[in-house]
Order: sequence, then structure tokens, then C-alpha cells
Amino acid sequence: MNILIIGGAGYIGSHVAREFLDQGHRVTVFDNLSSGLRKNLFPEGNFIHGDILNYPDLLRAALGKTDRLQPGPKSGVSGGEYAKGGFDAIIHLAAFKAAGESMVKPEKYSVNNISGTVNILNAAAEAGIPNIVFSSSAAVYGEPAYLPIDEKHPTKPENYYGFTKLEIEGFLDWYDRLKGIHFAALRYFNAAGYDVKGRITGLEQNPANLLPVIMEGAAGIRPEIQIFGNDYDTPDGTCIRDYIHVSDLATGHVAALNYISRNNKSLKVNLGSETGFSVLEILETARKVSGQPVPAKIVGRRPGDPAKLTASAQLAKETLGWTAKHSDPETLIKTTWEVYKKN
Repeated sequence: MNILIIGGAGYIGSHVAREFLDQGHRVTVFDNLSSGLRKNLFPEGNFIHGDILNYPDLLRAALGKTDRLQPGPKSGVSGGEYAKGGFDAIIHLAAFKAAGESMVKPEKYSVNNISGTVNILNAAAEAGIPNIVFSSSAAVYGEPAYLPIDEKHPTKPENYYGFTKLEIEGFLDWYDRLKGIHFAALRYFNAAGYDVKGRITGLEQNPANLLPVIMEGAAGIRPEIQIFGNDYDTPDGTCIRDYIHVSDLATGHVAALNYISRNNKSLKVNLGSETGFSVLEILETARKVSGQPVPAKIVGRRPGDPAKLTASAQLAKETLGWTAKHSDPETLIKTTWEVYKKN
């Protein structure tokens, strides 16, 4: 298939692009490089430097009529060949994702996440692109009413970021009904790790998640890391989260697109490992793998942090034939540490 990956130069997007290329698909990345990196692009693919908030540029890209195409040296695709063929699918990974920032800058998230997605949907409709795979989030669920969280769990997001993801899922429902654009909304849990084959080395920009923060501590970028609370109702008192390796997320995107294109049917599905690890478990594993002390300080709890958050991925197993294969702590940390050492 011919795939347009919006946000494909970013941390998750580059892994998704790599997986589609590995599976023999034709890939074009559309990215404004605000957080993505040119070093995360691959020579077999194509690249368009553009922004989802610039609708004319986005539409030209979706139609295959852009003059901004930069064919990779191994893509074997000229601008003329590219312009003749339409895209079979869009992979949308261009939303802002910092939950804390979204609570103080909701306007930023409204414009990029919501308005930008409306632009993507309108471009897909106008260009006749029939499928969209969207990177949603477990943040759509909010405080867990029960564990593990499955897709029937109430959706009551507790931050504005999660709200934008849920609203986007609503837009996707309507465009499916009105425009016949089938979609998969993939509700990620905690993405972590790097390509298990070591082919992606561009560090995530301004990371806020636990594992890259710990790696910055191991690399000496941070003098110490903060652990937000050690008095939770968990075995060691620290929060437990479901970490999913980004290579597993990438295979989930391919499986999801295969499903919706073959069945002409949309779905919303969790991608998680179904196993929870505590902050201290991750920290101790990082110290062991890196051989670094990683100084840490216990500080107060953050508002809205549940003690435990784990996924049910049963629906992904049943519908997509997908399971997490690389999401153990050692693999998550080893693949991340290798990239930090290279940088």
C-alpha cells in the first residue's frame, strides 16, 4: 500500500514508518520537524516538510501534487511517479502529547490536535483516502474505575490532552459515517524503548515520560530524577504503569491498517502490554542495565496520578492478532540506553 505518515519523523512515527517499510509498503512522511528529526527519516521513503495547520500544503500532499516531495535516495520514486498514485491510508501521529502542558496551554492543544486533525480529515475526504490509523491514548479513560482497563471502560479524561484525543475519536466516528473513511483509533498506554534492531537513533525531543527521564539521569543530563510519591497502595509504594515498547506499537499500526482495509470496518482498540511495572522497578532495572547510579529523590505526589494503570489488550489479540513481544523492562531499557549512549 501507499502510506502517508503524518508525524513520521517523530519518536513513535519513525518506528511506525520503519515497520511499514519493513513490510514492503511505500511510505511518505509529512512532518513539520517541530519535534521530529531528519535523522529519523529513511532513504527508502519520501519526505514532505509541511504542517497540518497549513491546509493547502496538506491537501496537495494528500493529493500527491506537492512540489515539496523529497524522494529518498533508495525510494526509486520520482515526483512524477508519486503524483500519479493516490494514498491508500494516512497514519496520524501529529498531535501534541504532554498532559501537564495541556492543562496550562489548552489553546495550543486545541489548535494543533483538534483543528489540525480536522484538516487531516478534510484532506483525506477530498483526496479520497479511505483509511486512517490514529494514535489515540489511554488518557481518554481518566481515573480507572477497574483494572485492567478494556475498551468498554468509561471515557472520562482528566487532562485536556486526553480530552482532545477523545474528541478526535468522535470526529473519526462522524467521518466514517458521513464520508466512508474507516479508521483505527489506537489507545496507547506508556510508549517506551527504541527500535530493537538499533536503526533509529534520534532522541525524543523534550521527553516527559519516566523512562527517558531516567535515561537522562543515567547519562548525566539530569543531576537527579524525581519520584512523585512512594506511599501509594502498591507493593513498593510507587505508581505502577503499563509500558509498551515502541516496536510493538509499530507492528500494531500495521496490523490495524490491515484490519480496517480488509474488513471495511473501524475500531477503537488498546495497545498495551497487560503487565504493570512500578517506578522503582523501572529505576532499578535501569541502574542494572546502564551500570550508572541514577540519583533519585522522593517528592510529593502529582495530582491525578492513579496508583496503578494497566491495559487489557484482549481485543487487539482477537481482532488484530497482535501481542506485545518486546515490552519487558530489560528490553525497554536496553534499547533506550543504547540510543542514549550513541548520542
